Amino acid sequence: MQNWVIAIRAASGPLYLAIADTIEGAIRAGRIRPGQRLPPQRDLARALDVDLTTVTRAYGLLRSSGLVEGAGRLGSFVRNGAHVQALAAQASDDTGMNMPPQPGFSQLSEAIRTGMAALLRASGPSPLLQYQPTGGYGHDRAVAAEALSARGMPSTEDEVAIAAGGQNALHAILGNVLAPGDRLAAGRFVYPGLLALAARFGIRVDPLETDAEGLDPDGVARALRGGAKAVYVVPTNDNPTAATLGAERRAAIAALARRHGAQIIEDDAYGRLPAVPPATIASLAPERTWHIASLSKIVSPALRIAHVRAPSARDAWRLSADIHETAVMAAPLNAALVTGWIRDGTLDRLVAGVRSEAVARQRIAAHHLGQVPYAAHPEGYHLWLPLGPGMAATDLAAAVRGMGLSIVPGEAFAVRKDHPAAAVRISLGGAIDHDRLRRALECLEALLLRNQARAAG
Repeated sequence: MQNWVIAIRAASGPLYLAIADTIEGAIRAGRIRPGQRLPPQRDLARALDVDLTTVTRAYGLLRSSGLVEGAGRLGSFVRNGAHVQALAAQASDDTGMNMPPQPGFSQLSEAIRTGMAALLRASGPSPLLQYQPTGGYGHDRAVAAEALSARGMPSTEDEVAIAAGGQNALHAILGNVLAPGDRLAAGRFVYPGLLALAARFGIRVDPLETDAEGLDPDGVARALRGGAKAVYVVPTNDNPTAATLGAERRAAIAALARRHGAQIIEDDAYGRLPAVPPATIASLAPERTWHIASLSKIVSPALRIAHVRAPSARDAWRLSADIHETAVMAAPLNAALVTGWIRDGTLDRLVAGVRSEAVARQRIAAHHLGQVPYAAHPEGYHLWLPLGPGMAATDLAAAVRGMGLSIVPGEAFAVRKDHPAAAVRISLGGAIDHDRLRRALECLEALLLRNQARAAG
């Protein structure tokens, strides 16, 4: 128990969450076995010098998660066998998705539980259990507009639509901005969801060369002169390349769009992760930028909520009609939950937790991949790793898949499939814990260095 006490005291945030996280980590790592009895609550409270209610609350979270069961006066025990194994298997599932790391199993779930309970506490029929107005309930849009304005994008509720996630938002925007046969300028490697939508709408994607800072304005200028009607950009922590546009490039892209009468689709999926977020392109060219602020990459993909700032109120109403055609509406309970989180500061705390965990995982990657070149954002959670000659991305992914590390071959992001990337995107997010992440990265580095040695020899 002494190791627990040290870890718990060193943790940040609410103490009951630190207790639950520390015990949960010990269970998943096998340091506490199924059937083993946890320390009596009074003993742990005394060791930590905290109120008994703090430990009781932590143990309650562990029971709710299914990891621990109570046996009355006998105490609390780790649940036996199958259930814990199923949880571990679920946590290690590799979906290939780039999911935010969870700072602790209880922080997000507790925020959802308490937030939902507050929303449903009112007596009588709840409007949140009914259909909502096209584009979202007015109060939710007004709060979203306030949040966007606070980030330097002056907005009114009439300029905001609430979509069922970033992909739903992209679907609606492309349907409004471009027609079949139109051209869209984007990086050479982009989010596969965009490529799928472009293919569905018959839109041609013009691949632009990028460097360590992302899109080159000269390339954007050539594409717009050549007839591209819009530019798609992930300005902060690009997926997959991890590049972040500097202030000069953001201003240059905004100016070019104005000069050529083009639209900008700003997919700001990771924009709030940096502790000091860069100015958005929408703040520079609000009259022609469709700004998507989604939550899947900064909190959880389970919420499926995106706040979209359209260039005008008219554009927002058109966008809302397209959202209605494809998804009817964003889930009203989720939209209201996010609104409450914005108002009471919970959203900032959740994003800060993901940010802190991302930073910790980037430090682990820097330590274990120190001899391997890669690109990453210091407050992000994916890596873009070039591969040397003779190393197949699919072989590399297969070698570490069983260890819980998500690796996606670069060809999945290539606009031109005849020019695939000799690179992979590695996600440090999801449910993988630090110990398993270290082991997976050690294995990965060994494979890469062995391949380098073979190529050199």
